[in-house]
Amino acid sequence: MNPAFSVIFLTTLIGAAQGLFLSLFAAEVWARLAGAAPPEDRFFAVGAALCVLLAGLGLVASFFHLGRPERAWRSAARWRTSWLSREVIVLPAFLAMALLYGLAHFTGWPVTLVAGSLGVLLAIALFVCTGMIYACIRFLQEWSTPLTVVNYTVLGIASGATLAAALALFLAPGYVPRFAWLAVVATLLGLLTRSMSLWRNARLRHKSSLQTAIGVRHPRIVQKAQGFMGGSFNTREFFHHRSRAFLRHVKSTFLLGAFVVPLALLLCGIAARWPQLAVAAFAIQYLGLIAERWYFFAEANHPQNLYYQSIA
Repeated sequence: MNPAFSVIFLTTLIGAAQGLFLSLFAAEVWARLAGAAPPEDRFFAVGAALCVLLAGLGLVASFFHLGRPERAWRSAARWRTSWLSREVIVLPAFLAMALLYGLAHFTGWPVTLVAGSLGVLLAIALFVCTGMIYACIRFLQEWSTPLTVVNYTVLGIASGATLAAALALFLAPGYVPRFAWLAVVATLLGLLTRSMSLWRNARLRHKSSLQTAIGVRHPRIVQKAQGFMGGSFNTREFFHHRSRAFLRHVKSTFLLGAFVVPLALLLCGIAARWPQLAVAAFAIQYLGLIAERWYFFAEANHPQNLYYQSIA
C-alpha cells in the first residue's frame, strides 16, 4: 500500500493521547489505592489538555486524506458495520471525556474517577476500532491478524507512558521513575508483539496469484505490459514504489527508534537518576513510530499489484 502521512499522523497522535490518558489515570488510581501522595491536580489538568491537543491534531490530520472533507460527518453513518464509523464516533467521545477529566482536576470537581474510568473505556474502545479498521480487511493478509489491534494498543500505551514521564519531569518529578518503568514495560511488550507480526508476515503464503488476479488458471502466465503506458489510480494508491532495500532500511530504523533507543534512554535515566532523558526518549520514540506506521502500511501487499506488477 502507499502510506498517506495524514493517516500516519492520525494513528500515532491519537495513540500517544490514549496512552497518556491511561498513564495519568493509572497514576491517580495507584496513588489512591496505595495511600501515596498523588501528583498535584495541575499535572493531571495539563496532561489531559495535552491528550486533547494530540487527539485533536490527529483528528485534523485525518481530514487531509478525504476527497470531500465537507462530507466527513457522513462517515459516522455506517456504525453498525464499519469500524471506521465507530472510530469516528468514539474519538470525539474520548476527546470530550479527556476534557472533562482535566476540567475536573482543574476545578476540584469530585468526578475525576468517574470521568477517568469512562475515558479509559473509550480509549480502549478507540484502540480496538482503529486497529480493526485494518485487521478486518481479509485480503490484506499482513493486516488481517489480531496482532494488528494488539500492536496499535501496546505502541500507543508505550508512547503515552513515555510522554507521561517527560511531562512529570516538569510537573511531578517524584513520579518520573514510575512512568518511566511503565514506559519500559510497554515498550518491551511492544517490541515483542511487533516482532511477532514481522516474523508472521515474513512467512506469509499469499492466497492471491497471477492466476487468481486475472481469472486464468493456466500454469504459466507471464505479464508483458500493463495495458497502457502511464500510471493510474491503482498504481499510485496501492503501491509505495520503494525498493526492498529501502523497506529494510525503514524496518531497521523503526526498530531502533521506536524500541531500542527509547528503552536505553529510559533505563539510563532511571539508573543514573537523570530524568531529562525521558524527553529525548519520547521525541525519538515518536519519530520511530512514524517510521513504524509507514512500514505497517507499505508492508501490506494489495492483490491488485499482481496485475499491475509491470508498473508497480
